[in-house]
Amino acid sequence: MKKILVFGAYGSIGLYLVEYLRDHLNPQEYQIVAAGRRDTTFFSKYNIDYFQVDVQNRIDFNKLPSNDVYAVIHLANMLPSKMDTYDPYLYLNVNTIGTLNVLEYMRRVKAKRILFTQTYADLGGHWGKELVLRNSLPRKMNYRGDHAVYAISKCAAVDLMEHYHQEFGIENYVFRLPNIYMYSPKKYYYVDGRKTLISYRYMIEQAIKGEPIELWGNPDLGRDIVYIKDLCQMMYLALLCKRDTGTYNVGTGKMTTMREQIEGIIEVFSPDGKKSRIIPRPEKRNSMSYVMDISEAREELGYIPKYDYISYLNDYKKEMLSKRWEGIVI
Repeated sequence: MKKILVFGAYGSIGLYLVEYLRDHLNPQEYQIVAAGRRDTTFFSKYNIDYFQVDVQNRIDFNKLPSNDVYAVIHLANMLPSKMDTYDPYLYLNVNTIGTLNVLEYMRRVKAKRILFTQTYADLGGHWGKELVLRNSLPRKMNYRGDHAVYAISKCAAVDLMEHYHQEFGIENYVFRLPNIYMYSPKKYYYVDGRKTLISYRYMIEQAIKGEPIELWGNPDLGRDIVYIKDLCQMMYLALLCKRDTGTYNVGTGKMTTMREQIEGIIEVFSPDGKKSRIIPRPEKRNSMSYVMDISEAREELGYIPKYDYISYLNDYKKEMLSKRWEGIVI
């Protein structure tokens, strides 16, 4: 049976992805194996083997399967949003050296392909200049700010993957991620080391209470809102496709304006008879405006986004009300 090993399985993306793979892969042909640095029994209810592995530690890889490993999905990474105190070494140790350790493990056990989540910050130099972020745009990072070393560490990991592809034939698939929207018990992240309520979570909470919501900047600017389950679909397709390499923008290919975002949140979350008011604040800063070009994902993987903005919000609400993620530490 072909094993698919998911590193970072107990992270916010990993939890949704493992569930998606469990529901869509043929269990007679594929076995899902989960790995992560936390101690957890979460995956036992799915009858999925879990190994506690820190990708920074080469010795930990000796715990993992050594045969029939078909593919690795590498989600383990250090993000600026997780960092309460800036430490550039963590980015390099986890994102770059960790990826090297994953690749060396794959080479040793003769694993066939790797799927990796890259940051769209590798195109940061194009932000504000190109509305449509095309897959063909050259790498152009912003070398200032708290995301700089993070982006450098992820790009170095992608370069290592290309080396192992050309030198050892390991098939590689890179997914360029903007913000991925999903329900999670976690409401806060870190911005420049400061704990900050995630903005769309704040707006949803305001809508639930029927409280006013401020609309900052130009209301006609917007972004590509991609739901976690569409990312899962894209990665699932890459596991099964008949190619040996690819880089794919993750998105819907459509822009949802700031006005549409807030109107949708009010429509889905505000109670009847107590709809939130929108308060225009044009003097506030504008949102970064972008659309992800998903042409390659459509043509090469057969990817068709399932969730438009409103269907994403409705599914988010369903996940939130289910309470099934409560108590999970991610």
